[in-house]
Amino acid sequence: MTRAEPGLRKGADGVDRCWWCGDDPLYRNYHDHEWGFPTADDRYLFEKLCLEGFQAGLSWLTVLRKRENFRRAFRGFEIETVARFTSCDVNRLLADAGIIRNRAKIESAINNARRTMEVIEERGALAALLWSFPPDPGSRPRRLDRRTLASLTRTPESAALSRTLKERGFTFVGPTTLYAYMQSIGLVNDHLHGCAIRTRVDAARAAFAPPN
Repeated sequence: MTRAEPGLRKGADGVDRCWWCGDDPLYRNYHDHEWGFPTADDRYLFEKLCLEGFQAGLSWLTVLRKRENFRRAFRGFEIETVARFTSCDVNRLLADAGIIRNRAKIESAINNARRTMEVIEERGALAALLWSFPPDPGSRPRRLDRRTLASLTRTPESAALSRTLKERGFTFVGPTTLYAYMQSIGLVNDHLHGCAIRTRVDAARAAFAPPN
């Protein structure tokens, strides 16, 4: 019998997955169909950047459970719409019990929408900037288990992307936050070896043409 990789969890459906999604249906669906799959959809990329900022200091599951409330409150994370938010919108959001009511994070999301508009004007797409920071293949672990993944809290690429975004005026974009962001949008595949979804993400990444 082959020993399972450390960090895998077999679900009730018999599928081996990364341990962190547990048995929560919402978390498992996110793990199976979203986390790590590459995308060039600017609206989605902006949404995830905002949500990673709101997640700082909290668990991702907390944010995930409030995601539909965030989408409603932030008008679907349409970049141009959020960029036009005013102080009245900030007050509206601070009064919304369905989201994380943190003024600094709310104002950061609005600021980052405006900075994203500038990136789109210059580069044509936010995705074009983000996908110019791929990891060095030689720096990636040969096998990824739970202990190895725990050590990957930031990388030279996430630090470089953080510097670039901060220079452009983005906020709540530290290197650790951005490595989690890179994991989520598919710049890296950090599903553990042995996770049933890892091969699907590898195939999606192989078929994906990064924008430039």
